[in-house]
Amino acid sequence: MDLEELKELGLSDGQIAVYQAVLELGISSLGKIQEKTGIERRNIYDILNKLIEKGLITYTVEKGIKTYQCTHPNKILEEIKKKELSLKKLENQIPKIKDLFNLSKPEIRAEVFRGNEALKALMDEMLEYKETYWIGGNSGVETIPLKNWFGHWMKRRVEKKRMLYDLVDHGTFLEGLEPHDIKTHKKNLYKYCQLPKDLRSPLIMVVFGNKVAQILWSKQSFAFVLESEEIRESFMKYFHYFWKDPW
Repeated sequence: MDLEELKELGLSDGQIAVYQAVLELGISSLGKIQEKTGIERRNIYDILNKLIEKGLITYTVEKGIKTYQCTHPNKILEEIKKKELSLKKLENQIPKIKDLFNLSKPEIRAEVFRGNEALKALMDEMLEYKETYWIGGNSGVETIPLKNWFGHWMKRRVEKKRMLYDLVDHGTFLEGLEPHDIKTHKKNLYKYCQLPKDLRSPLIMVVFGNKVAQILWSKQSFAFVLESEEIRESFMKYFHYFWKDPW
């Protein structure tokens, strides 16, 4: 049995190992727990005390010998419900958190996103907007570990009915979205246009809301994001100068 999910309730690896040992052994002495887990005796004492405090284990003393046993599994269910309630309360606070976040933002705000997980968070934020405008070396995403994830992101974008305007480096295109396949483009809420041959860039720039993201696709991708209405308008002038609507 794998009880790793107990980490979601704040249990450490050691606490999970001891809990599982007591669960499998039934009424257990310290020696039996140590034998089953391989954890040092002094550490087991500390772990057992913490599990007792959490209400997951109880003990009895008979003839001077202390033995341990698990409380009813309903205790775990109770802790799960407590966590769900806490998360629901936090979710209800998000509108207020957003208000404070927007209130405290400077006129021009800069952010750095380093690594693939950070890039995923940035891309997910883009889906909050009705449309995104992409400029530059977009096809680079297909050569990195994010390739499959990007494909799922594109599907979610279509499900959310978010339009993507793609002004790409000359001669490049996304897999499955060949330049002249207008029928597929329309189905995928996607518009395609090429930059002149002499304007190639290793970066991809994405404009969404009042933000401009400069992304470098790599094994550990990187993005620099500026939030400014003035900067956004400047990039959109550049975009519209080269854009020719395909359909």
